[in-house]
Amino acid sequence: MSTAHTSVPEVLDALKDVTYPAGKEQLVSAARQAGATEEVVKALRGMPAEEYAGRAEVARSVRVDPDSDLGLDAGRRAGQARHGGKPGLSQHLREEPKNPIQEEFDR
Repeated sequence: MSTAHTSVPEVLDALKDVTYPAGKEQLVSAARQAGATEEVVKALRGMPAEEYAGRAEVARSVRVDPDSDLGLDAGRRAGQARHGGKPGLSQHLREEPKNPIQEEFDR
């Protein structure tokens, strides 16, 4: 699954004339009508098919360039992927392996 190489501000700029709440298809159509780049349209198409109450919800849901993921280099992203990290998942939501002490407390 490839991710569009764009940024959240670019996506929100393409949606400046949208009236919320708005569904995913309405957002994609509005971006096309506003003359958004193909990368912005791809990013919007990659969002879950839900109704969005406002720009903040769109900003949280839109997938952008994975290289912008908290400044992690390719090696660290690959390491997280090997240990169950999912691309596009916020750092604080990623599961990290438990150390032996935490495992002992969980018993």
